[in-house]
Amino acid sequence: MPAPNDKDRGDLLRGALEMLILRTLEHQAMHGYAITESILEASQEILDIDEGSMYPALYRMQKRGWIEAEWGRSENNRRAKFYAMTDEGRRRLEAASERWNRFSEGVERVMEPT
Repeated sequence: MPAPNDKDRGDLLRGALEMLILRTLEHQAMHGYAITESILEASQEILDIDEGSMYPALYRMQKRGWIEAEWGRSENNRRAKFYAMTDEGRRRLEAASERWNRFSEGVERVMEPT
């Protein structure tokens, strides 16, 4: 089996980020900074997503029809783009969650002491 290349690693990281964003938007629309903060808080400060990854992911996901955006006002009354998950995004989240669960189960099995 060939070693993963940079594209494979990038696809895995992008897929994980997209899944995290969709999970975060599952119940309410949020602006980019709030999504980042929500992921950071939910991960207990482990996953700190930088703007250079977050906003390209949001644009990519919007282009694919997984999320939609609307301008609104943030908590501090600043103009911000709020993102909400679409029905297609819900289907994508379900499929991604299933793949992630299989993947993480496989990793866990390998990592168990023998």
